[in-house]
Amino acid sequence: MFDPFLKQLHTSIRIHGGQLIPVPEGLANCVSINGKGTIKSWLWQVSGFRRWRVTRLDAGDSLQVLNSVAYPDYNNDQPILGIDLLWFGRTKKLVAVLDFQPLVQDQHYFDRHFKGLIGLHNRFPELSREKTMRAFDPQKYFSPWLLFCRGGFEQANKSLPIAYKAFLDCYWDLEEKSMKGTSEIEPLEVRRLQTSYDIYSAERDPAHGLFVSLFGKSWSDRFLNEFLFPGSLHNQTSEMFDH
Repeated sequence: MFDPFLKQLHTSIRIHGGQLIPVPEGLANCVSINGKGTIKSWLWQVSGFRRWRVTRLDAGDSLQVLNSVAYPDYNNDQPILGIDLLWFGRTKKLVAVLDFQPLVQDQHYFDRHFKGLIGLHNRFPELSREKTMRAFDPQKYFSPWLLFCRGGFEQANKSLPIAYKAFLDCYWDLEEKSMKGTSEIEPLEVRRLQTSYDIYSAERDPAHGLFVSLFGKSWSDRFLNEFLFPGSLHNQTSEMFDH
């Protein structure tokens, strides 16, 4: 279902000079315990970003997933890119989340970074109606203009591909403008905010339970902390010293 989206994302990253770098040992791919599912991940080195990760889960008719998160360099306070696409083949249900995830919930920050996403939000009303984020506080690390859809086959094959391309183009435009401008949040604070994002996300990641059921707890815990949200390890280290 999402292979064309994966190819488009990787092509887009390469066009912007991205180079593949090693994923932590043992986490680049894994076959599920029942042998019916596979998960593959990639890590990219991209100018202007300190980390860009991509994951593709193929569990057949049960579930298809494409996930990607891009963290800008600490000297750039632009939002984190977040992509989550899920397809439940047996019920023909789509869940899509595309967002510029803000470091702070501040009107001035929104004015600086979100004009493009606001335009997409208005352009694709079918992907802008539902705001229910069950596992996360939508006022924390999601923007008011996220593209969020619970749909079916029609959305997955018609509106989503168009919105997805426009979303990627819009984020690259934002990155170009941000690099030409001046970051208003100090690099040390950007680092703290990105670390807080990882800690918050790791604590609430709704996919972790699924990964445990498919790939086992040991591998899934490593995948969560070492690949998906490595900043969460800072929290664990702090807790060790606190005790």
